[in-house]
Amino acid sequence: MDGCGAGTAPDAAFFGDTGDCCGNTLVNTAKAVGGLKIPTLRSLGLGNALPLEGGAPVAAPIGSFGRLTEISMGGKDTVTGHWEMMGATVPKPFPTYPDGFPADLVKAFEEAIGIEVLGNKPASGTAIIAELGEEHMRTKKPILYTSADSVFQVACHEDVYPIEKLYEICLAGRKLLTGEHGVQRVIARPFEGQPGAFRRTERRKDFPIDPPENTIDRLAAKGIKVAGVGVVPEVFGGRGFSWKKRTQTNADHFAATLEAMESDCRFIFTNFEDFDMLYGHRQDPQGFAKALETFDGYLKEIMSRMTEEDIVFLTADHGNDPTSPSTDHAREYVPILMYSPSLEVPRGIDFGTRKTMADIGATLAKIFAVEPLSLGTSLL
Repeated sequence: MDGCGAGTAPDAAFFGDTGDCCGNTLVNTAKAVGGLKIPTLRSLGLGNALPLEGGAPVAAPIGSFGRLTEISMGGKDTVTGHWEMMGATVPKPFPTYPDGFPADLVKAFEEAIGIEVLGNKPASGTAIIAELGEEHMRTKKPILYTSADSVFQVACHEDVYPIEKLYEICLAGRKLLTGEHGVQRVIARPFEGQPGAFRRTERRKDFPIDPPENTIDRLAAKGIKVAGVGVVPEVFGGRGFSWKKRTQTNADHFAATLEAMESDCRFIFTNFEDFDMLYGHRQDPQGFAKALETFDGYLKEIMSRMTEEDIVFLTADHGNDPTSPSTDHAREYVPILMYSPSLEVPRGIDFGTRKTMADIGATLAKIFAVEPLSLGTSLL
């Protein structure tokens, strides 16, 4: 549940989260809208793990619940969070560019793609296309921007640059961004529309740095088929996935997850990104809350299709508090919910606050009997 943080992390100040910018995404969202109607998530124990307005903790949750602590120093972002879930930590921060990218790097990028760029500054993705989109359409110069995260983002109008051409431009950037400029992700940000009414399209694509060895690698090496939905395969460089679908919205992620459940894959990893992308970054608690309530219905349907041998885990990769004055991600704890119809998996356990997100990867290693990585302790 991308961006669905569970309270300010102890090292939040190191990542620039201080004062009103400290996040408590789920709790503050529930408070801002006067309560959340999420009966399925509450039945698993989310309201037991967190004080969520809209309902009391349930007396006998059917799931086990708690919070996970992120310990990787790579950043407060999607890639770092997903990698740690799978047992791979990042010991030092990825480079960020609060003043834009260095002139020599930008020049090298422009030479590689054969045209100058616009922007080169930190910005909201919607704001920068509103600011520079018309000039981009007139000059054909791609828009380059970044954020508080380690990202090199390129925005182009789909009528100016066909989507495959935008992907080529981003790949050229990815080849340049190594060593001290080993940016975590290069992101293609296509948009459409006319001045005053630009809209980002659903054909975004991420080009991350290669991940360290992780639990997905070990599952694949043992012949266990892994499915990835949404951005997940891109986050792991496509490595280890035998089935993948690059969906772009929560509704499409849900449909693809149901499809993957009918495949012969034994582990399905889905990122539901609308919470973060559409509502956290845009400071829209009402939209965030509605997305949570819709997701609760998706979860109910997923659970209805589970067999006795299935287990579902719900967590997040970072926070993105829509009530915060910041539009950036927040360094937060993340929730963990675990449920199986099988009586062999304990219910109603309060995990408390666990030491690392890698406990998920350690649990998968135990379930599938593969060699665990050194980080993490199984939730079982």
